[in-house]
Amino acid sequence: MQEKHIVIIGGGFAGVNLAKQLGNKKGLKVTLVDRNNYNFFPPLLYQVSTGMLDISSISIPFRTLFIGNNNLFFRIGELEAIVPDQKKVVLSTGEVHYDTLVLATGTESNYFGMKNIEKNALPMKTVNDAIKLRNYLLMEGEKYTFCTDEAEKRKMRNIVISGAGPSGVEIAGMIAEMRKRKLKEIYPELESERLNIYLVDGAPTVLSSMSEKSQKYTLKILKKLGVIVKLDKMVSDYTDDKVFFKDGDTIETRTLIWTAGVTGMKVEGIPEGCYDKGNRLRVDAYNKVVNSDYIYAIGDTCIQKTDPNFPEGHPQLGSVAQQQGKALADNFVAILKNTQPKPFTYKDKGAMAIIGDQKAVADMTFPKIILTGWLAWFSWLFVHLFLLVSYRNRFRTFWNWFNAYLGKGQSQGIMIGKFPKDAPLSNKDEV
Repeated sequence: MQEKHIVIIGGGFAGVNLAKQLGNKKGLKVTLVDRNNYNFFPPLLYQVSTGMLDISSISIPFRTLFIGNNNLFFRIGELEAIVPDQKKVVLSTGEVHYDTLVLATGTESNYFGMKNIEKNALPMKTVNDAIKLRNYLLMEGEKYTFCTDEAEKRKMRNIVISGAGPSGVEIAGMIAEMRKRKLKEIYPELESERLNIYLVDGAPTVLSSMSEKSQKYTLKILKKLGVIVKLDKMVSDYTDDKVFFKDGDTIETRTLIWTAGVTGMKVEGIPEGCYDKGNRLRVDAYNKVVNSDYIYAIGDTCIQKTDPNFPEGHPQLGSVAQQQGKALADNFVAILKNTQPKPFTYKDKGAMAIIGDQKAVADMTFPKIILTGWLAWFSWLFVHLFLLVSYRNRFRTFWNWFNAYLGKGQSQGIMIGKFPKDAPLSNKDEV
């Protein structure tokens, strides 16, 4: 029997779970394509950027991950175009022909057309973003120790985080904990200085997708940690070391961390009519892209309105991507065996966010209960530990967390690259 070639573009939650589920399935050859040669775990990126974890704790090379699966292959490259009538994809590294194509490209940061923010803010979407942010924060700390300009030092003391969803809340809480516990140890020169952490959002609440109880608890804990929370504050610009808001307010800062939104990526060869809001690809109940042949989409890159419990589409969560990847793999095997595939139905397990040490929130669906505090924090650790794709990642991450809990945690305060001789006080490109 001739093998069917399935090409997967994107190695995040959706793509990796699809590929692994198809491992060693007879009659199928699977090629995963990604711009990086590794899979990484986005929910823990902020812990890399703040020094809690090193990169190897949350990432693993695809080729290592695929060992033992003789039908899984990896191709590095960036998707440039799809040629549906020739059943091929054009990559930055050449062309690949497919029998079935699956788009699992995820999302990228959405700056809502604000060019200055796109140019000057620090996003949190990729490993490179996390490393750049960590480098930048370390470099700013070093510059602060010898800066003599009080106006510059005032800007450097302010950190603004735009977006009060889980990512924004988690990074604000982590920096606040670092300020309380580690900053004086690492930078004794700053003992008498105060680092101001602002968390801003255009919505009236933090964690707008979670329960009211979780929102109120999170806001209370953030304020207790000393985070300055500004809600109903829509960022409109960031230039000349100043964040501008639509209501006319401003905050002087050298650091704007952007977690305020995401958008899908449009691909040449996919008709405009296939896209919905947020550039998400419209798919049917089986994750097939509408008005296409042999092209599917899973994870954050798609929107599926056929699930009766989610008529406006599923939330862009790792659990949705993971379940869609596994379900599509089962359907591909069913098609190969000439049996009926099954429509996708999302099993909602709830949502959670960590705020600080032993402080978190979790809206559980089974059992239907809202957890806060230590129990939610422990649940968050347990769930995220076992979502990591390899045992090696789980062990390294657990070990780092264990050390941190005992107060001996590593601070990955290694600055990558050479510190510039002139130490410019306004050039993010140096990092």
